Amino acid sequence: MMGLLHNFHFVRPLGLALIPIAIAVWWYWQRQIDPLRGWRQQIDHDLLEALVDDRDTKRDPMRYAMVAAWIVAAIAIAGPTWKLEPNPFAEDAPPLMIVLKASESMLQSPPSPSRMERAQLKINDLAKARKGDPLGLLAYSGSAHLVLPPTQDTAVIGEMAAEISPDVMPVPGDRLDLAIAAAGGLLREQGSGGSLLVVADTADIDPSEVAQAHRSVGSPPTEFLALTDPDSAETQSLRDVAAAIGGSVESLSIEDDDIQQILSFAQRRAAAGVSGESNRWQEAGYWLTPLLALFVAVSFRRQKSSQPKE
Repeated sequence: MMGLLHNFHFVRPLGLALIPIAIAVWWYWQRQIDPLRGWRQQIDHDLLEALVDDRDTKRDPMRYAMVAAWIVAAIAIAGPTWKLEPNPFAEDAPPLMIVLKASESMLQSPPSPSRMERAQLKINDLAKARKGDPLGLLAYSGSAHLVLPPTQDTAVIGEMAAEISPDVMPVPGDRLDLAIAAAGGLLREQGSGGSLLVVADTADIDPSEVAQAHRSVGSPPTEFLALTDPDSAETQSLRDVAAAIGGSVESLSIEDDDIQQILSFAQRRAAAGVSGESNRWQEAGYWLTPLLALFVAVSFRRQKSSQPKE
């Protein structure tokens, strides 16, 4: 209850300015329809009160129905609210952006036949496992390039990943910071939450630079799929970067254990970024509509007119 009172406010508070205007118009209207208006200008007030019995008219609550309707309408226009609208993305699967490294080191082995081919196979398996759930793809080396934004046609992601190689990248290098900034920026722009999956063999970059880029896009949940041996220095470099941004590293597996772990991470961490409520307030002014209709109906009731005493 205290939470409701704390959150209660009006979406359009300027609408409340219509209340004094409505009262003023009602007061002026009542003076204009007063059948004794002419007599009041000619006869002393006390004498007129003695001659006319209009007590029933003054006590009739129906004469106030119209102004009550106007006040209720002004409150409805102001948009009273105390809770947020449900988030339309809350029940949808959050998008997952794959950030695929495509530098020369990805052509090496182990694992065989090459790190790039193993990465492409894993991405294809992931695309099948996330069929119908938004999946995107970004490739990077010395520069970062969006291949496909999150799409529910995940089969296309597997096909496009198979076409990526170091040969198609314009700038050699390892700019994971640019890739994180581009992929995270895309998720932030779409505003539907989501997480990142970095598929790489190593990270030849200062972890602080990646951390700075990661913070600049709102620190999206990030997981790494390491293509090299878990005990290698290459995988350790990925762990260093993951530690700098609060991410985790998943090792490549022969079975689909890594895929299941990635799916679980994406669902669990990214869903936390999309709450069950949006940032829009849910107006409750329409609940006043029945009351407004009742006041309007009552206001059409024929009012009693004041008659001079016989």
